[in-house]
Amino acid sequence: MKTSKSQQEQTRRNLIRTAVDLITEKGYDAATMKQIAREAGIGDATIYKYFPSKEKILLAYYELSIEITLEVAQETPGWEEFTLQEKLQRLVDALLEILLGDREFVEITRDIFGKSPLLMMRDNMPGQQTLKQEIISLLEEAEQRGDISPCDFKNLIGGLFGDYLFAVIAYWLKDDSEEFANTTQLVDMTLAILVMALKSGIVNKVSELASFMLRNQLSRIMQNGSGLLEMVKLVQNGLGRGLGDAR
Repeated sequence: MKTSKSQQEQTRRNLIRTAVDLITEKGYDAATMKQIAREAGIGDATIYKYFPSKEKILLAYYELSIEITLEVAQETPGWEEFTLQEKLQRLVDALLEILLGDREFVEITRDIFGKSPLLMMRDNMPGQQTLKQEIISLLEEAEQRGDISPCDFKNLIGGLFGDYLFAVIAYWLKDDSEEFANTTQLVDMTLAILVMALKSGIVNKVSELASFMLRNQLSRIMQNGSGLLEMVKLVQNGLGRGLGDAR
């Protein structure tokens, strides 16, 4: 019997959920594709029609998480009235809320990706295109409303936001503050800096070289929590003074 697209999607999500639970319980190496298939109630060979490897299941988990994040954020009461910063903040919050229940699994995947960095190359990043288009749309809306200056780098910023999200996750995993207060503060300040930069028009003055350096250094910096909040505060204060002088 031919399965419908909705049935296939349900099976796909069931396999992802089963893999998350097994990998969390047994560890990445001990949880086999055969075990995942049997726990999910499908044939040993059928799982390969959905995922050719465990690595693809890991990527699918994040892709699904991004999809759900966008849905949850857009269903937030008052979403249409949110400012750009509030919408970006809600996206980050929604993703971390979704990942919270699987925090141990997320930490396992971080170690796997650390050993296989090619899995997280830009073209392979889960949910990258969907997320990129959403960020570009938000920037265009803010630009049309006059909330930010005209920006020639919306496409670049949309792509970098995926890198930013995964860097935030890395920081969050190391955050031992109460209710992840440091992560919340860091996200608030970094997004405020981004929006201030967009309002001031400084983004159009940033060279491609600076953007390249940002992408390559962002993950390393975010994972090294020491002194990061203090550094971000200095940048935020500097941009704030610059905007004040411009007015």
